[in-house]
Amino acid sequence: MAYTVAIAGASGNVGGELLRLIAEHPKLELKTVTASSMVGEKVSSLHPNVPVYADFVFAENNAENLAGHDVVFLALPHSKSAEVAEWLSPDQLVLDCGADFRLESEADWKKFYGGEHAGTWTYGMPELLIGNDRKQRELLKDTKRIAVPGCNVTAITLALAPGLAAGLIEPEDIVAILSAGTSGAGRGATEKLFEIEPTGSANAYQVGGIHRHTPEIEQNLAKSAGAKIQISFTPILVSMERGILAVNTAKLRPGTTLELAHKVWNAAYGGEQFIKVYEAGKFPSTADTIGENNALIGLAIDEHADRLVAVCAIDNLVKGTGGAAIQSMNIALGLPEETGLTTISLSKNGSK
Repeated sequence: MAYTVAIAGASGNVGGELLRLIAEHPKLELKTVTASSMVGEKVSSLHPNVPVYADFVFAENNAENLAGHDVVFLALPHSKSAEVAEWLSPDQLVLDCGADFRLESEADWKKFYGGEHAGTWTYGMPELLIGNDRKQRELLKDTKRIAVPGCNVTAITLALAPGLAAGLIEPEDIVAILSAGTSGAGRGATEKLFEIEPTGSANAYQVGGIHRHTPEIEQNLAKSAGAKIQISFTPILVSMERGILAVNTAKLRPGTTLELAHKVWNAAYGGEQFIKVYEAGKFPSTADTIGENNALIGLAIDEHADRLVAVCAIDNLVKGTGGAAIQSMNIALGLPEETGLTTISLSKNGSK
């Protein structure tokens, strides 16, 4: 049996990545792609890397065109998903790749996004440690509404959660500096950046604790730690198309050693298909993740500053967005979690 699929907002970077992943999934049958400004254009005009869907035409994003599908992916700008979600049947599995349903706190939503809080859906990070030796995947089974995590959030959360859950690091004074590929800024923002900045440039943005992913990161890590979290998070846009390299540091608690840290991280992630913890002295690069649904983590102890360093690399469009959506969808549908995610890697130039 194949599940019929629609993508709302398929013209953007996330929509294009979902097309690539759906093409590799043996249980999904794409029926509809919608857009706003690109209505009537062929998929090939924006996403030539997915030739199997080249002749699909972007339809208007409306209730009629999204009705009747088993699965609907929302690849829409923030605040637009909530409106579209109201059109959809409770029987449809809906996955929002935007932020509209990620936050549990109405106050945090109003502070960082503004406007009305649309509510909270089941969070789509299966490996998230949520206390009492439980992980988020158990909450994804049979759900019909899934909020896909933010890409920066994924790289920070997965890197630090085991140490917080085990009490190896302090929940306050956490610092994360992320180098992120331009695709994470969206198609329009990426094009604008390269109009004014040459390749080879790096630019810090949303500096000073104002990035919208901040409350989501703290929400996740508080569940792992069982305590309030405080993080200083600064993203840096660098001239690579895909990938995030997150360098996360936190103050050590007494007795924490590198050997103990590796033991704890390996215990947390040893059974996970899509998370790899490197051996001592080795660290990941974004090139190791291109096109794959993997989070790669390297650990160190900064004895001079008495801090743990957890380096995490992901592909922001796969493990950071589209792959996380497919992985969570698989769980919700009762499919093997890895279905469609084991043959999706890209070469380093971005072609399959």
